[in-house]
Amino acid sequence: MAAASPIPVYTALQDVFSDADKASQQRTRWNHIIEAFEDRYGRKPTHVIRAPGRVNLMGDHIDYTLFGVFPAAIESDVLMAIAKADTSDPGRVTAENIDSKYTRQTFAPEKGHLHEWTLDIDKTQLRWESYVKAGYYGVLERFYKNENDLPNGIDLLVTGSVPAGSGLSSSAAVVVASTLSFLVVNDKLDGITKGDLVKMTMDNERRVGVNSGGMDQSSSVISHADAALYITFFPSLDAEPIPLPITAPRSVFVCANSLVVSDKVVHARTRYNLRFFEISVAARVLAHQLGVSVGAKERVSMREVVGRWAGENVAEKELEPHLLKKALEELGGKIDGIKLVESDGEDGAEVGVTLEEMIRLSGMTEDDFRDVYMSNVDVEATHFQLYKRAKHVLAEAWRVLEFRDICLRASNVGNTTAPGDDSTLKELGTLMDESHKSCSELCENSCSELDLLVRLAKDAGAYGSRVTGAGWGGCTVSLVEEGRVPEFIDKMRKSYPPYHGLHGEELAEVIFPTKPSSGASVFKLTHGWDTAGA
Repeated sequence: MAAASPIPVYTALQDVFSDADKASQQRTRWNHIIEAFEDRYGRKPTHVIRAPGRVNLMGDHIDYTLFGVFPAAIESDVLMAIAKADTSDPGRVTAENIDSKYTRQTFAPEKGHLHEWTLDIDKTQLRWESYVKAGYYGVLERFYKNENDLPNGIDLLVTGSVPAGSGLSSSAAVVVASTLSFLVVNDKLDGITKGDLVKMTMDNERRVGVNSGGMDQSSSVISHADAALYITFFPSLDAEPIPLPITAPRSVFVCANSLVVSDKVVHARTRYNLRFFEISVAARVLAHQLGVSVGAKERVSMREVVGRWAGENVAEKELEPHLLKKALEELGGKIDGIKLVESDGEDGAEVGVTLEEMIRLSGMTEDDFRDVYMSNVDVEATHFQLYKRAKHVLAEAWRVLEFRDICLRASNVGNTTAPGDDSTLKELGTLMDESHKSCSELCENSCSELDLLVRLAKDAGAYGSRVTGAGWGGCTVSLVEEGRVPEFIDKMRKSYPPYHGLHGEELAEVIFPTKPSSGASVFKLTHGWDTAGA
């Protein structure tokens, strides 16, 4: 089981990237952060922590309702050069960023009420050090509960190639890297599995104000080079590496940044957290409508509702993927007849349900509803779209399983596919197109720029294209024949207005092909490291 593996510790770059050419390309960047750390702190770092971003190939806004997702880590990443601080002030952190727009930060945890640690994270605004503090929290709470135990101080320097607000999970990469940094500098890495790290970082990122479902952290931590991950969260975290199709013609995924920045924290009340809230409540309402047994104050997930409706007995055995897929198909066909919408606008458009209507549809008392669903999430809306969100989740969960099945069938066939047979790519592309349509119309986490990028990608020859990540900005991901990538990128440059005038490195920063990357790791500097390499 991939989640049970230890966090890898390396001493050579070719082990980090498992490819000599890639390691050679990265050496200059790693030398730069090591030298910059020495310039700022007067000594070399002891370790460099790497955490990659991720691209979600299929399965948006379903991880927090415990359905499986299908992401892959990308080559873009966050690096943190670290060393134990030479200070008598326990736990003090000095955090710097190579990007000059982020100012130097110094802070230390304090023991608050009942000896709980506090780090003063401001959830009302976006600050880069909040994600560093979030990573610190998990280490403090797991290892420093005793009042007399104090953590080591740390000096750290950050750099990243994952564009912030792009939907490629830069925030999760920072939280993963910072959590690992505090584990390493306090000698707490032994015994920590990849699954442990995922759970810690999920809790840590929620401290910034985002109700994260775990996909981003799992992708950054557990991923394998040359494979995507089928990640499941029910009944517990598991990750299965799935080889991407080896076909003729070969294909790659191309990420295109809309250049619309959408930070999950800044707009959480009306976007990410609102979707989390609507989908959570939709699961409860759907269970009530179907007669599925749910505890009086149980916060049931959509995955649990589907399983119980299908007769799943988790204590004995969870539903196999093909049975879950069948249940999703059947329930998806019934949902149109289930009353989840109370109000229509004057033009017939669905305007959703009011809070009062939603409480009634849930079958709960108002006090219980507010306690279960509104005590730990801050949202802002007058009407809530339960039907649309439920329809998206059920269909998207089915598409993840279908995407997985297609990839597995293709890997079993191997290289026997006839030259020029792109039927597998067409199947995957169709699923990506359907997913984007659902995200745009039912989950409503797209935007006009993303919709335009998807249309232009299809016109430029992509097999399929979709929004990736939380949405409302950020990136699309498109499936493109490998040999046509330069032509594809050139067409996108000419047709997407924000790309006009971009060339060379500027263009490569906003639209680029990517292959699956390995997950997070710790790099230990040895006496043999110098600017010539590792």
